[in-house]
Amino acid sequence: MKNKFQLSANSEQLTVNQVNTGNSPRRWFLTVTCWLLTVGCSLLLTSCGIYSFTGTTLSPDLKTITVNNFTLQTAGGPTNLALNFNERLKEYYQRYTSLKVVPNNGDLVLDGTITNYDLIAVAPTASDQAALNRLQITVQARFVNNKDETKNFEQSFSFYQDFPQNQTLTQNEPRLVPKILDQLVLDIFNKTAADW
Repeated sequence: MKNKFQLSANSEQLTVNQVNTGNSPRRWFLTVTCWLLTVGCSLLLTSCGIYSFTGTTLSPDLKTITVNNFTLQTAGGPTNLALNFNERLKEYYQRYTSLKVVPNNGDLVLDGTITNYDLIAVAPTASDQAALNRLQITVQARFVNNKDETKNFEQSFSFYQDFPQNQTLTQNEPRLVPKILDQLVLDIFNKTAADW
């Protein structure tokens, strides 16, 4: 086997001249490997059906969504709870899908009610007092897919956040309610758009 490089030296400089200029087996292997990886990745992404890098599995023929106002059917909670929840839902669908939010007649329709806004004592102590309080919000959501009725559902979604018993609900509401609403929005989105 020939040496891959030949060195020549004179008194002032050292030069390297390549002797073997043909295609090496290593170069052929790298070319074939890159080609196989490219084809493999292409097949994998197309064989998985409808997929996007946001995780949605929405059909490409779906273009619009209508988010009807969720109503508040419980005592307690901030007066703008339903409005805040509606806006969070609309914003999430606009940000993470290509769907356009329209006021009515959407390909997808989402509505429902906020059914519970509960303060629950949890983690009892030896002195029969709660060590933690829990704020729990429950939403009953109705989803209609006008292009595929098999995707329709009506389901209850609930989430909570805990806070120490030595603090009041009023102290914690501004911090806890947005976290709970964000999780409820995510759960509804995953059920409707990600099909999880």
